[in-house]
Amino acid sequence: MRGGDTTGLRAYNERLVMHALLQTGMLSKAEIARETGLSGQAASVIVNRLLEDGLLVKLDKVRGQVGQPSTPIAPNPDGAYSLGVKIGRRSVEAILINLLGEELGASRVRYDAPLPEPTIATAISQAAGLLRHLSPAARSRVVGLGVAMPDEIHAWSAELGLAAGALDGWRDADIAGAFARETGLPVTLYNDAAAACAAEMIAGHAITRRSALYIYLGTFIGGGVVIDGRLYRGEQGNAGAIGSMPTGPAGPGAPPGQLIHSVSIFLLERELAAGGIDPAAALADGSGETANAIFDAWTGTAVTDLSRAVVSALSVIDFQEVVVDGFLPPAWRDRFTQRLAMAVEHYNCSGLKTATITAGSIGPMARVLGAAMLPLKGRFSPDTDLLVRSGMARDLM
Repeated sequence: MRGGDTTGLRAYNERLVMHALLQTGMLSKAEIARETGLSGQAASVIVNRLLEDGLLVKLDKVRGQVGQPSTPIAPNPDGAYSLGVKIGRRSVEAILINLLGEELGASRVRYDAPLPEPTIATAISQAAGLLRHLSPAARSRVVGLGVAMPDEIHAWSAELGLAAGALDGWRDADIAGAFARETGLPVTLYNDAAAACAAEMIAGHAITRRSALYIYLGTFIGGGVVIDGRLYRGEQGNAGAIGSMPTGPAGPGAPPGQLIHSVSIFLLERELAAGGIDPAAALADGSGETANAIFDAWTGTAVTDLSRAVVSALSVIDFQEVVVDGFLPPAWRDRFTQRLAMAVEHYNCSGLKTATITAGSIGPMARVLGAAMLPLKGRFSPDTDLLVRSGMARDLM
């Protein structure tokens, strides 16, 4: 630690211990020392302090093994809490989780369009409502609030069938400030697809390698980039903006289209509605012969464009896997992923390494869950440079 900063060193070592226990679930003091590289005495002092602070708890002694019985130490589920809010094009969601990432409460409000003032007011009301479920003592243990939302929500009026300028209020909205004033919590904004990728890394099981291209099929397609086991944001904070990738040659006097205009779920919703199917119901369970036929037709076009983008991405970064998630029902998500994998196989991939293409494991809750988990990860990660300029966590694994 620079300059003999013992306070900073102590805080770092506390995060080191917390990180080790959150990764493993429980360890004895001796195992904590080995896992963290701390001396036995230092580990014992830190564990005792974290026990006093209520962040850790002692479990029953483990007997029947060689040597003296050991006392496992584990994270206290009620030692800390975090709030997550997802502001989307069709809904606002909020979730309250404990230190282990377990859901304690959630709410969701749908709307026809994300008009700035009412949407922000609704989101704040949801967050405040969840906080009211906590006792004053528990309320003091909320480490922060994460807000996941599209980076340029103001730019999609036409795609959502709104009048030009209807979403311009998002340009200058002080979203973090509004939440902070109402809740008194530190607030961090995250890109919604990147937050979903973070949730898969922290709580899911689909990202198993050190490099991955993460694709989230939401109202508008988005993505995340994992490099060296970390969620990579890029020098300008815009890595993973897969929706902006071109889909083909330019037309006469017009630029090429983008993936956002061929692989986004709002297009599937339009097709379902035109076929007399309630989009919300179809996307909830994926049932019905007509709904499935419409989905398969949309998938054909979407997979054609997305497979080209995936191969292009693999030629730039040697991703080991591609993970596809979103708010499609599981059967549709799996079918989409399988067709994408088959489409990629038909490309000439000479000179490229094979990447596994799999379905994500979290689904529609990924964005709001990531928003809630990132403040906890920021508080208890041993990486002292955890947050980059955009507020996105660097070290997630």
